[in-house]
Amino acid sequence: VGGFAHLATLVKKMRAEYAQGRSLLIDSGDTWQGSGTAYWTRGRDMVDATNLLGVDLMTGHWEFTYLQKEVLENVAAFKGELVSQNCRVKETAIFDYELGDLSPYNEDTGHVFKPYVMRELGDLRVAVIGQSFPYTPIANPGRFIPDWTFGIRAGELQSLVDTVREKERPDAVVLLSHNGMDVDLKLAHVVSGIDAILGGHTHDGVPVPVIVDNAAGRTVVTNAGSNGKFLGVLDLEFGNGGVSDFRYRLLPVFSKLLPADADMNAYIEGVREPWRQALEEPLATADLLLFRRGNFNGTFDQVICDAQRAVGDAQIALS
Repeated sequence: VGGFAHLATLVKKMRAEYAQGRSLLIDSGDTWQGSGTAYWTRGRDMVDATNLLGVDLMTGHWEFTYLQKEVLENVAAFKGELVSQNCRVKETAIFDYELGDLSPYNEDTGHVFKPYVMRELGDLRVAVIGQSFPYTPIANPGRFIPDWTFGIRAGELQSLVDTVREKERPDAVVLLSHNGMDVDLKLAHVVSGIDAILGGHTHDGVPVPVIVDNAAGRTVVTNAGSNGKFLGVLDLEFGNGGVSDFRYRLLPVFSKLLPADADMNAYIEGVREPWRQALEEPLATADLLLFRRGNFNGTFDQVICDAQRAVGDAQIALS
């Protein structure tokens, strides 16, 4: 299940079902990091992969686990837009990297990136607000991004939603989030005026969205898994007062049923070729199943913790 080449095939198939300009492809983050080639290219291999996939908008988490200058260079190379209402410059920061126009930093508001964008889908106008992982400098090495701060910022989000609705008069407001499913559900209760929250971080493949009632109506909350294993498809129906109904499908990316997209497959092979010898070097043989996800423990997590204790001489290691 999964893989960018097979995901690309499904994305092209689904976007072909909509009229030109009537769909958005969005990514909730953790995409520009996580592999050997991503590390060696400082994320640029995945930036180009998302460009080839046709991603229009994204927010981030592990995208920030490079140096600030490298993050901004990756965002500049991205053909879509990265949005984040909660990524701000610290008041004590000296935000000068001699990058020219690389940074979309707003000196008046302190936003490192655009907090939201307006997109026209035919005769409809949709506002998409970005919400990066609130605890990025805690869960990830804060020394990489010393001048940036995050947080949930529910109050600022509510003010932004109110301002966008009053100023832009959108037909729909969507939050592109990397909070995690549980935080998104809580946020939907306390922040009103958002029609849908499409999130990531906790890797939950949610087949049926959760509808949350709040002060201004209802918010549809869902996650579409991780690692290119699913494509979430949200269709919105509009009436006189905005969104009147919706349909959601969580489509699995079965690699045996979907042929690999030729262009994406060729790109992946080209990226890996210079590093193939290192990528194919045998490191160890496991005599049991190694997995990451578990409520209390995972066998791969145990390997990681054992390695931290052995290499770093740590008395305690946590994953």
